[in-house]
Amino acid sequence: MSVYRPQYSDKKSGSQKRTKTWYYKFIFAGRLIKESAKTTSKTVAKEAEKRRRRELEEGFNGIVDARDERIRPIGELAKTFLSDYAIRQPKSATFAEHAIRHVTESLRDLMAVDVTDRTVLKYQTDRLSEGAAPKTVNEEVGFLLRLLPIAQAGAIRAQLKQQKKLKLKVNKQVGKAYSPEEKAQLVNAAKGAPRSKGIHLVTMLAQHAGLRDKEIRTLQWSGFDLVKRVITVGETKTDAGTGRTIPMNEDLFAAAVEYSKWYVERFKAVQPDWYVFPTGKPRPNDPTRPQTSLKTAWRNVRDRAKVEGRFHDNRHTFVTDLAESGAGDEVIRDMAGHVSKDMLKHYSHIRMQAKRRAVEALQGKSSAAETERREPAQNPGAVVQDSVQVTLVS
Repeated sequence: MSVYRPQYSDKKSGSQKRTKTWYYKFIFAGRLIKESAKTTSKTVAKEAEKRRRRELEEGFNGIVDARDERIRPIGELAKTFLSDYAIRQPKSATFAEHAIRHVTESLRDLMAVDVTDRTVLKYQTDRLSEGAAPKTVNEEVGFLLRLLPIAQAGAIRAQLKQQKKLKLKVNKQVGKAYSPEEKAQLVNAAKGAPRSKGIHLVTMLAQHAGLRDKEIRTLQWSGFDLVKRVITVGETKTDAGTGRTIPMNEDLFAAAVEYSKWYVERFKAVQPDWYVFPTGKPRPNDPTRPQTSLKTAWRNVRDRAKVEGRFHDNRHTFVTDLAESGAGDEVIRDMAGHVSKDMLKHYSHIRMQAKRRAVEALQGKSSAAETERREPAQNPGAVVQDSVQVTLVS
């Protein structure tokens, strides 16, 4: 090991002096590694050299010097990361921007080298105190670690895993399925909404077609065929969900027809590339751009209906209703856009009433079979068989 303080010539006296900052140098794979330890402590400089050697040996950074990345602020690293992410993962770019926005708000000016396991723990605590959900905080921390150099992020992950604090505990309970009464209350509340003309059809699309929030907001008239009574979903979060077709039942079709009349009256026409739910406040005014959020309208509907639940629970209800109706797994996956049995199980919350009907049906069949076995038919010439003998009834 070699740590040292370089000499320099003093301009005033001309004498040779040594810097207060320590440096280290060593040969790795035939290359001279010579760097400042950024410290006035010899002990710290020796530890810095050890860590640098270990990083190179473990192959985290290779031989290329990554020190410049370590002194860049988190805000700057976030911009670079998002620029690349938007190109490689365009469908998830908005989600990444939302998650990283909270990270940069808290740690914008902090240099990457200053981020430690304690930084992450404090970030988790701060976000929870702000009311963020554990799942949300876990996603944000995941993006924070992706902003850091690989070696540093790996070390922080290892430390937090050892402490069992890398990820916050997430509630495993998935969404609910609305009861028939709750569904009716929500639809009635949406139909009578005084300020939102579209929330009734929005609610129907979620309950009767299983469309996600974004799929509804970005639905265009080209994918909303009232003649054939078919909805074609545009680009969505999964490849299996993109382009799927869903037939309209009578209730959904009636809501669509009623809304389309208002739409034509409002915009005097309907163009294929116009959005079904256009943007604009206090009233929709630009059909060429989609509505940005359904949260406020949905919250008002839910409050008027006095029903607890999320908007996404309408989709849970749709899948559950399909399962209870006897639709096969393939039909459900095709309409909902799922590709795996695990996802189907995640959404399909078969209600207790349906389960009870199922077991009661089994009980009835069992009793009928037992009666038939004990009281054989009296038709002449019938053949009665059991495990012991065969008797011909004359």
